[in-house]
Amino acid sequence: MSGPAAQARFVRETGVAATVAALAEPVLEGLGFRLVRVRIMGGQDMIVEIMAERPDGSMTVEDCRSVSVNLSPLLDVHEPLPGSYRLQISSPGIDRPLVRPSDFEHWAGYETKIELKEMVGGRKRFRGRLDGYEGEEVRIAVDLGKDGQQVLGFPLGLIADARLVLTDDLIRESLRRAKKSEAGTSGALKPAGSARQVS
Repeated sequence: MSGPAAQARFVRETGVAATVAALAEPVLEGLGFRLVRVRIMGGQDMIVEIMAERPDGSMTVEDCRSVSVNLSPLLDVHEPLPGSYRLQISSPGIDRPLVRPSDFEHWAGYETKIELKEMVGGRKRFRGRLDGYEGEEVRIAVDLGKDGQQVLGFPLGLIADARLVLTDDLIRESLRRAKKSEAGTSGALKPAGSARQVS
């Protein structure tokens, strides 16, 4: 699957996180990045986490710094949150969330956890090998116990959350992809998951 539909995020934030996402996404796109997710984390120190990446999935510490420098003034002007907070720009990490149809194809073959918005077959959570995206459905091979392994298909609209599971195979593949990206750029790339900037 290719084209704009494959690159559009199906995950949508709510509340203040949605306001931050609406402000951040055009800035990120202008800098050559894609928004992955926005999270607001409470506690004594409020943190606004903006997860982003380049179209090839890479994100360096320098990239995080560049995004932070460009986003901070905009958020200061619009004040989406009352009071003070820390802005944290990060890469999606190795056990990344899957937020676009293309993510499910890009990471096919790796272990995945999917949480649904409503029950299917008496459960909301499924874990298994990602089998790609076909016919507007995310496909995942799941062990159903006595029924054996079956490939299940879930429409995007039913998915509340999807992410890769940290395995040795996934770590090896992430490092391989980071090296491949590094070979195509000048300057060192950090492996996915190690890039973060807090301001």
